[in-house]
Order: sequence, then C-alpha cells, then structure tokens
Amino acid sequence: MSAKYRRIHREEGNRPVRSMRRWVKVSESGCCAWRNRPESSTARRREDLTAIIVKFFDESEQTCGYRRIHAELARSGVKVSLDMVRKIMAAAGLVACQPRKQAKTTVPAPDLPGRPDRLRRDVTATAPGMRRVGDITYVPTWQGFAYLAVVMDCFSKKIIGHAIAGHMRTGLVTEALAMAVRNCPPIRGVTVLHSDRGARCTSAGCTGFMAGRGVLPSVGRTGSCCDNAVAESFNAILKKELVNRKVYSTRNHAIRDVTAWTGSRCNHRRLHSAIDYQTPNQVDTEWRQQHKAAAYGRHETKPYFSWISCAVSDMIGACRLRSPRKKPPS
Repeated sequence: MSAKYRRIHREEGNRPVRSMRRWVKVSESGCCAWRNRPESSTARRREDLTAIIVKFFDESEQTCGYRRIHAELARSGVKVSLDMVRKIMAAAGLVACQPRKQAKTTVPAPDLPGRPDRLRRDVTATAPGMRRVGDITYVPTWQGFAYLAVVMDCFSKKIIGHAIAGHMRTGLVTEALAMAVRNCPPIRGVTVLHSDRGARCTSAGCTGFMAGRGVLPSVGRTGSCCDNAVAESFNAILKKELVNRKVYSTRNHAIRDVTAWTGSRCNHRRLHSAIDYQTPNQVDTEWRQQHKAAAYGRHETKPYFSWISCAVSDMIGACRLRSPRKKPPS
C-alpha cells in the first residue's frame, strides 16, 4: 500500500491526484494519513546510510561495488548487512565502472619450449618475496600507446615494481624488475617470477637479469591467460577503474596518471578482496612487524638468559670460595 502512496506523491503535479487515487484504488483519507505520518526510524537510518555510501562511492571515483563499500563501512564501524548495501546502492543508482573488451597484446615466444611453469596456477605464498608475477599492458593516448610493465608480490598483492614508457622494449621490463629488487629483495634460489610467454618478459636480457639475482623464471602455457591470472586481473582493474574512464591527449599525461594510481592508490588505498579487503601495504607492513618482533625475541632472549645464567654461576662460585673450609676432626 505504501508503494501506491509513494507513486501518487511522486507524480503529484504531473497528473490529477484525484484521478491517480481512483486508478490505484486508494482513499483520500488514506493518502492524507500517509502524508502526515512521521518518518520511521528505519527510513531515517536508510537515509543516513545512503549519505555515507554515496560519500564512499564518490571517494572511490565510482570504482567500488557494493562488496567493497560494505568493507569500507565495516572498517569505519558502521554495522549493516551486505544485502542492505546492495539495495541502497541500487535505489540510489550507484553503479561501479565496468570492464570492456581489450585488444590482445601478448606476443608468444616459440623458442621457449623448455621453460617450466613453477607455479601451475598456485599463487599462494606464505611470506613476501617468494612468488611474484609480471606482465605488460598498454594505455591508449592520442599520441599512441604507453606501455606499463608491473611486478606484483603474490603474498600481499602489492605492486613492488612498475615502469611505463612509450616503447615496449626489454629495458621497460628490466626497469620494473630492478625496482622490484630494490623494494623487496629476492631470496636467491627461492623467489619465483611468473609471466606469460611474451617476447619481452622472456628475452635474454630479462632472463640474465633474473639469473644474476637468483630469481627463478616461470612461464605459463602459450595462449592461456589463466596461467597468469593475477597479473591479468590487475591489468583489467587498471583499465576498468582508471584508463577506460579517461581520454589521454599525451603520453606524459597517461604516464603521470598511471604512475600515481599504481604506486599510491593501488598499494595504499584500494581494498583487495583476495586479502580480506585490506590494502596491500597494510598486509605487507603487518607481516614485517610481526616477524621483526619474533626475530628480535629469538635473538635477544637467548643472550639475556645466558647472561643471567653466567652471573648466577659466578655468584655461586664466589660463595664457595669465600666459605671457610671445615677442619678435619683431630
């Protein structure tokens, strides 16, 4: 019944009220009672939630869906169900940006039949620096394409290395790899870097760079984007949330914009569903703080107790030397 009253109220001024009451079969007294009824607490709460959700949605630049908005509300201490967030966003017309089809840019390398796939789609890692993925994507501008190479840590989903330029030569990939080495030094003989079979990622220059730092190379199968799904997912998010929503007149404009998004928003502000709606920087920092405290405890506790035991032993020895010896009975 309330839906009928709301419809009449919404169309009031456009159509005769008496005719609308007759069409939906409601009385005049019922319309007056509904109009004069005080607003319920549920309606007030819904209005407050709508204002908060619109604020978070605008701050995300219209990129967050109802799941990430729900996570933002939970982080802010606002208790609301996921279904309620979805309904409010639908009623307010808040629709997150959607992906669109992109051109395929991967160039297969036919001369790499012996390169192993060390991950086999298992991108789980127990610590930073153990497993990494990399890929190249493009950003269209009026001056031509700008190409972005990224290296992502599989543990925290943090972009630890990135480089963007107007070319797609091997130097672009080695620049991103060098940044990844500086930000998160690899574990020699343990760290794995997985990529597709593109000619730049599997070139002799990149292979030599990784071999010199003890990084184990890994590649997926030819034509199988699912073998490098984590990196492909990042490319899709970049296009959906940033590139497809703007028109870049120059390469320099695209380079500045993409660099800021990759280094700042993606690592420090964007909540990732794969890590329980936390930011990559938060996951990485928490892990390092925990293991730093554990390492401090292992290295400091033992010397401390060793010092105590030595001191106690010295005290006991000193007491024995000072105590008078008993004379044998005569």
